[in-house]
Amino acid sequence: MNRVVRTLSSPEAEIGSKVDDLWQGMEPQLTPSEKLNSCFKELEVSSFPSTPLSQVIEIPSDLSLRETVEILSKHKILSAPVRDVGAPDDASWMERYIGVVEFAGVSMWLLQQLELSANGKDGSTEAVTDGDEPASITGSFFETLTSSEFYKNTKVKDISGSFRWAPFLALQTSDSFLTMLLLLSKYNIRSLPVVDFCEGKLVNVITQSAVVHMLAECVGLDWFENWGNKSLAEVGLPSTDPLNLVKVKEDEPVLKAFQLMQKKGIGGLPVVDASGNHAIGNISIRDVQYLLTASEIYKDYRTITAKDFLTAIQSYLAKHKPDSLVIKGVIGCKKNDTLKDVILKLDSKNIHRLYVTGENNTLEGVVTLRDIISKLVYEPPNYFGDFFDIFM
Repeated sequence: MNRVVRTLSSPEAEIGSKVDDLWQGMEPQLTPSEKLNSCFKELEVSSFPSTPLSQVIEIPSDLSLRETVEILSKHKILSAPVRDVGAPDDASWMERYIGVVEFAGVSMWLLQQLELSANGKDGSTEAVTDGDEPASITGSFFETLTSSEFYKNTKVKDISGSFRWAPFLALQTSDSFLTMLLLLSKYNIRSLPVVDFCEGKLVNVITQSAVVHMLAECVGLDWFENWGNKSLAEVGLPSTDPLNLVKVKEDEPVLKAFQLMQKKGIGGLPVVDASGNHAIGNISIRDVQYLLTASEIYKDYRTITAKDFLTAIQSYLAKHKPDSLVIKGVIGCKKNDTLKDVILKLDSKNIHRLYVTGENNTLEGVVTLRDIISKLVYEPPNYFGDFFDIFM
């Protein structure tokens, strides 16, 4: 195979070139999968492109939920490590953090409190008001939603262990790409903080999206083409049987969609037509923020249908954030599409999943960022050993 001459244009492409050099030097008797594992085991995560310093954010554990969401919104990030303000000065980096808080997790927790309050159960200690002024997705999250001090004073540490609260599972700069890729795929860690062990500080955050973007920058390199030109069907995707695919019908309350996500522990699901076989849209766990920040949607959050919710989001973004990317309908793929096709589509649209359709566009499954990464590497026997013990 002739090597592709490529002009490096990004840090991600430089990584791809390093993998390509390693790939070319591997023993010929190794299988392609063994070669990839060996290549990624050679690279340290310290070489992964750094997240902008403005986005390597820590949340103090005594910060209120209101302040937490304002920080996440300001920096346009979906999650951040929570630093234990009670930890002693000489605490190890593992003892300095109590977990990772997600924007969607806070939103879901608040939605639960609203439901409890509406049902007369324990939750908010004060009445929740609808509010007449339009809320801003990047503005003051709670002031526009409620006058309740309960929400303003609840600390981020108080929701520890709630939905989508992740343990603080971090990488050291000397850990390998193989370790990183396995944690982001097989173990479904959505984002990995990277800690400089010597300095004891957070230096990077690596996400599933960032890895898929790296792969998109490697198109044309021998190792990538060898792997990326396999079809979804060849690598066993989608892995979910259509009958077991979690979905919500267009005329069902959108609240059901978020309840299903919480119950099933998933980050998104398709909205299907009355037949249940054709997807008309996608609802992500991140979309719960619109129930809590957009007053025109919030007022009807218990009764608004999934279909109307999708329409309301599009209208809201067109009015308040005209420069944002608005995706209408469903972005899909076919089983005979290649991994490369899917990676480029996920990366260019900045989305987390594609729905797989068959004949007559019937829904056959879903392919996620995690699925793609899981097909890049495999876990060798006893690879992690006691790796997880230090985080318990």
